[in-house]
Amino acid sequence: MVNLISADFELSTFFEITPDLVCVASKDGFFKKVNLAVIAKLGYTKEELYTRPIASFVYEEDKEITRKTRKELLEGKALINFSNRYVTKSGKIIWLEWTSIYFAESEVVFAIAKDITERKRVEQEVEDKYIKFKSLATHFKSRIEKDKKFMAYELHEELAQLVAVLKMDVDWIAKNEPQLAESSKNRLEHALAVSKMLIKSIQRISFSISPGMLDEFGLSATLQWLCNEFSLMNGIPCNFKSEYNEENLTHEMRIDFFRICQEALTNVTYHAEASNVNVSIEDMGSKIQLTIVDDGKGFDITQQEDTPGLISIRERAASINGQLNVDSKIGAGTKISVAVTKQPSYN
Repeated sequence: MVNLISADFELSTFFEITPDLVCVASKDGFFKKVNLAVIAKLGYTKEELYTRPIASFVYEEDKEITRKTRKELLEGKALINFSNRYVTKSGKIIWLEWTSIYFAESEVVFAIAKDITERKRVEQEVEDKYIKFKSLATHFKSRIEKDKKFMAYELHEELAQLVAVLKMDVDWIAKNEPQLAESSKNRLEHALAVSKMLIKSIQRISFSISPGMLDEFGLSATLQWLCNEFSLMNGIPCNFKSEYNEENLTHEMRIDFFRICQEALTNVTYHAEASNVNVSIEDMGSKIQLTIVDDGKGFDITQQEDTPGLISIRERAASINGQLNVDSKIGAGTKISVAVTKQPSYN
């Protein structure tokens, strides 16, 4: 290759006919030799290309990254698949992907580039569609959460209040009608007990549908309550540990962390046969990670079919760009973790 780059920078016949852009540049940043593809692609004459700094053809927003990358190249770092934008003589912006080598003894850069403008266009279309669909998914998810919040409010504020009034009436009858038969008194006591249970059930269902305390007291307090409730309902110890800054999670992330934990604990209730559960949210440097671990019967991941619970967890993790990891072995319990990138503090 060194022989190819002679003093007069002659290019071989192969490089003249290749559709790729091939050039030789000086250490100070000027074209010394280009093939016909460079001229055809950029639209400038040889004289125009040779008399202007290469940087002057680079798209303004890419000049700084190009400068830094070129500096690394001259320091001996090979440049492979580096892409930046150039402005043609007609004003069109094109993407070029470069592979370059600097020959220190000759103080020249040998470079080959491919036009990847069409590829970039397709990638941008895909990214735009992804952003659009993600925005729609976020909108629908927010709409669902709002509907759940309204339903929870109706349950707690309307239905629970009606049951509470009914309980008060039953309680009044029991206290103010001493002439009632013993069997009637027993039925009233039973009605009072059932009404108390009904109120608690409505409150629990309301919380399950939409935890109002998530907005009032934060994610950690809500998950602590969820773990305590899980322990009371199932008789399984559920420990919670929190070591992170909640302000580094968006509101959407907080909701999805709660829902993921809720779903994971539901799976433990119905499938794991566990005797202990540990839930934690920890600062992992650039990420914040939610982890749910149980010591239940576990399962073979390679043989396990996707259950509705796992599908829900996977979809919620994906919606917040979370890294989901499910680790389980038969007889060794299950560990579910979701890590998300820290966000700027939300005050």
